Amino acid sequence: MVKRVIDSQITPVLDGSKFVGEIRVEVKLSNAIDEGIARRGGIAESEVRKIETLALVDTGAVRCCIPVQIAEQLGIGYTGKSVAAYADGRQEIINVTEPIHFEIAGRSTTEQALVLGDEILIGQTALETTDLWADCRGQRLVPNPAHPDQPVFSIK
Repeated sequence: MVKRVIDSQITPVLDGSKFVGEIRVEVKLSNAIDEGIARRGGIAESEVRKIETLALVDTGAVRCCIPVQIAEQLGIGYTGKSVAAYADGRQEIINVTEPIHFEIAGRSTTEQALVLGDEILIGQTALETTDLWADCRGQRLVPNPAHPDQPVFSIK
């Protein structure tokens, strides 16, 4: 069953003398371990824990972040701990999740997330693996113009 949690919209913020829009995108999150078990016939597809919601694209964040409540709703466990360094210089030891499947703008990636804050943040690793670019002026994510149909990964 998919839980739908959408309760916020694009919010303009003041940056110097210009208004710059935050980029919020609809994202589908699912428990990647559940998905693997379902592919192998261990559970029905309908039993895979999923959530659809809005997430903030944060190009300053390296990793994706999810609040503890989202981890609990998805039934995601923790694989360890990591140190999060905040923009104000603070550091905090936080939990790192088991794999989560992220579907963003029709593209998908699976990765661990950091557990912190009160909203989902889409960081650089998810943007890189989905080959999506932040269009801040248009307040949206767009496919890399060099690869509009699918992500392409450089190996060299």
